[in-house]
Amino acid sequence: MRNFKQPGDVLDLTAPSGGVVGGTGYLIGALFVVAAADADEGDQFEGQRSGVFELPKATGQTWSEGARIYWDDSAKKCTTTVTSNTLIGAAVRKGGEISGATTGLVMLNGTTAVVDTIE
Repeated sequence: MRNFKQPGDVLDLTAPSGGVVGGTGYLIGALFVVAAADADEGDQFEGQRSGVFELPKATGQTWSEGARIYWDDSAKKCTTTVTSNTLIGAAVRKGGEISGATTGLVMLNGTTAVVDTIE
């Protein structure tokens, strides 16, 4: 196939306002990625679209294995709350199942982010 350019699991993107911090999740338009390294605003950075990442989670929530996980872009945390948040993947056990945990494992779905309005 002559028009194939790359697998797309890692994308070169432009760092948004304030730049990016490696290991942190970002919603870039309709793409949810985890930055591979720090980058200043306007600089290129590599964003990982798929794989399992330990990400900050909304405290007080208990995630069941395989639960849909959404990105709350205002709080910059993962949540099981659907309301106007963006579906990014599914919960993987370890930390997420504990309501007091501040992080949980998330398998990024590697697809374009969508707002899921179905509960």
